[in-house]
Amino acid sequence: MTSSDKYTVETITYIQPWNPNLFTFRTTRFSGYRFIPGQFARLGIPDGDRIIWRPYSIASANWDEHLEFYSIVVPEGEFTPRLAQLRVGDTLLVDKTNYGFLTTDRFECGKDLWMLSTGTGLAPFVSILHDFDTWQQYDNLILVHGVRHANELGYAELLRALPEHEIFGEFAHKLHYVQAVTREDVPGALRGRITELLDSGELECTTGVTFDAERARVMICGNPDLVEDLRGMLTARGMSLAKRGRPGHFAIENAY
Repeated sequence: MTSSDKYTVETITYIQPWNPNLFTFRTTRFSGYRFIPGQFARLGIPDGDRIIWRPYSIASANWDEHLEFYSIVVPEGEFTPRLAQLRVGDTLLVDKTNYGFLTTDRFECGKDLWMLSTGTGLAPFVSILHDFDTWQQYDNLILVHGVRHANELGYAELLRALPEHEIFGEFAHKLHYVQAVTREDVPGALRGRITELLDSGELECTTGVTFDAERARVMICGNPDLVEDLRGMLTARGMSLAKRGRPGHFAIENAY
């Protein structure tokens, strides 16, 4: 299969399993593919005479030579079981267009960037945290990753190592990485759903950062229930959804 005007054929170069149903993978990157950290790509797998397409947030930096993605396997799904069967050297399709508005340019002012995620909704924030402008723009970067079990805490080692990063290390004091686990006690992690931890003030106590509507800019990516619950909570606090041409306090993306 050859590239078309709408997509390129890319090769899988790396696969990192986190547990039997959760993995990271990388592909080659077409030299003309551009994206803003926080956006997603459309990935395609041929199936007979059709192509199955799915959106995937990009986890890699926008300056990386590869594209990286974070995926869960949905056993009854049409796409992810096929994706999980691919190996290094296999190919898949990448739409040439980038998508999505979960990007920091949706905001004006603000001093604290809160990145609230569940599951594979972490992916866009991994990309955003590899954007130098993010570290320069904000006083505090608060990344919260909510999962059910400890073996779903992908990227933990990479995120904990950011303070030693050759580029971002000098800004290490700005980063607050919080793990939130709902179904088991994990050393160093909070126990509970992100909405509960925000509502109770436990996130503020843990990070030492006050969730203040004037300072806070919030990015949300995760399961639809989280997104809707947080939308309601933030709206009740007088915060507005950022829209095209109208900066606001928070931006959202569904990860599933």
